[in-house]
Amino acid sequence: MFRRRRKEREDALDELEGASPDELAEDAETAGESDDSGESGRYNLPPAPRPDGPWDLSEVKQPGEGRVDLGGLFVPGVEGMELRVEVAGESIVAATVVLNDSAVQLQAFAAPKSEGIWGEVRDEIASGITKQGGIVDEIEGSLGWELRAQVPVQLPDGTNGVQLVRFIGCDGPRWFLRGVISGQGAVQPEAAGLLETVFRDTVVVRGETPMAPRDPIVLKLPTDAQMVPEGIAQEETEGPKFGDGLDPMRRGPEITQIH
Repeated sequence: MFRRRRKEREDALDELEGASPDELAEDAETAGESDDSGESGRYNLPPAPRPDGPWDLSEVKQPGEGRVDLGGLFVPGVEGMELRVEVAGESIVAATVVLNDSAVQLQAFAAPKSEGIWGEVRDEIASGITKQGGIVDEIEGSLGWELRAQVPVQLPDGTNGVQLVRFIGCDGPRWFLRGVISGQGAVQPEAAGLLETVFRDTVVVRGETPMAPRDPIVLKLPTDAQMVPEGIAQEETEGPKFGDGLDPMRRGPEITQIH
């Protein structure tokens, strides 16, 4: 029996040696579907129907109508909003819509072909916040299951405080869209209706390139963007793909008054 298993491993290695990078990424995407042995212990169900969005590119005839083209995302434009992009290394991987005293950060990831990952991701986010000493509640809200968290932060005067944040998410065909609502939209969820509409009406462009599950879908700047310089370079941090290395309250390069 042990010899047979060793032979199977050798055959598998031979197959990997002859595989192209695209084939390896596609294998990883498929392998992510059946791996239910992770720490979360939550079974990954197929993506639920999305009658109200967010949308896949294939489901929208004119994605650019009323939306800002960021390449991997088409983000709805709302009068008076600021659109900030978040950078990891040399890639733009998230966009934050700021409206009045609330904000929602949008970030899209590749996902397995036939399984949703939002349940598993919620477990990981909740575990990370709890380890930091925060408090997390899992609630079924207007956008489905979400996390409402009290995250420990250090205030400008050096004292410790708490930031209220809502984590929302949606599984789509081979993609996952995460939203992080902060500001008054997290303190008073009933006041976040417009930000929730932005999340729902976002269009995700997954593309056909093989990607490993949880790889971020890279964004780009609009061709007519009016950039507001920050003046101070942001410090790059390396972290897990869902470890919130991207701070939803951190100011990134801004595109103002998109409508």
